[in-house]
Amino acid sequence: MPRLKVGLIFGGRSEEHPVSVKSAREVAENLDPGKYEPFWIGISRSGAWKLCDGPGANLDDDSCRPAVLSPDRGVRGLLVLDDGKYEVLDLDLVFPVLHGKLGEDGAMQGLLELSGVPYVGCDVQSSALCMDKSLAYVVARSAGIAVPNFWTVTANGDVDPGRLTYPVFVKPARSGSSFGVSKAARKEDLPGAIEAARRYDSKVLIEEAVAGSEVGCAVLGNDQDLITGEVDRIALSHGFFRIHQESEPERGSDNSTPVVPADISAGSRSLVQETAKAIYRALGCRGLSRVDMFLKEDGTVVLNEVNTLPGLTSYSRYPRMMAAAGLPLAEVIDRIVSAALAGPSR
Repeated sequence: MPRLKVGLIFGGRSEEHPVSVKSAREVAENLDPGKYEPFWIGISRSGAWKLCDGPGANLDDDSCRPAVLSPDRGVRGLLVLDDGKYEVLDLDLVFPVLHGKLGEDGAMQGLLELSGVPYVGCDVQSSALCMDKSLAYVVARSAGIAVPNFWTVTANGDVDPGRLTYPVFVKPARSGSSFGVSKAARKEDLPGAIEAARRYDSKVLIEEAVAGSEVGCAVLGNDQDLITGEVDRIALSHGFFRIHQESEPERGSDNSTPVVPADISAGSRSLVQETAKAIYRALGCRGLSRVDMFLKEDGTVVLNEVNTLPGLTSYSRYPRMMAAAGLPLAEVIDRIVSAALAGPSR
């Protein structure tokens, strides 16, 4: 049986470029060479596309050739520049190993829809919806799921600090990995927190702090056929959870440790998993997502955010939760590829 030709896109222009490269390297380590013929497509920080030998390559190296994904379904696949001419490289599937803006927000998914090549993960609508935390809250709340009290501040907008109940968390509405997130313990802290968030997004989200444990659940599959990983809990020594902010995250965080499986009751574990699946379906997710929530002392579960292309690095939460449930990353890859190929015609 011929191997599946898979285009794996990594890098990208967002602040999460380095995390994407690490995720791609971990995928490379777990990709079955007997099943897949990988084609590594790196996107530089400036937006240049290159076909490389692997995710560890320097995108400026001469061994990486310029390449673009064709949006023309009559020229289906990758256009690779070679000796001044473009050759067409057919692809059976695209796996966008991308995080953040222009990778996880529907932009890449839109290009893939135009190309007609099946792809791993959420579609345009669910990617864009989950990327904008305020919109995700509106949809989830309409589906009966608890969300924090929140306010949004647009580029030219403002908010009266006196109307809020402190502490609050201030975030870029459309960013990830805790970039630009601050905790405002009092109203005097709010202007600086909003300014920090605006470095990453013109739209800012302000949330009332939720008293409870931070928990997460990895979800895999389409529609009603969903699998969940083991629930994890973020154990904090101080401050708040700031993923991918450390200089050497492989060595761990200075204030947090993920506990997998989470040290919570069986009833709470089941509720978190079922709530994660309900959120996943309400937001239209497909393929894979990591659903982050708060577990309050009274046993209720509140949505925090949904990551539609979660980190797949050696230290990332999604593969750890799946591994704890008996699904190593190699099997997760097989399943999300199968889900993409079995999905609706795009």
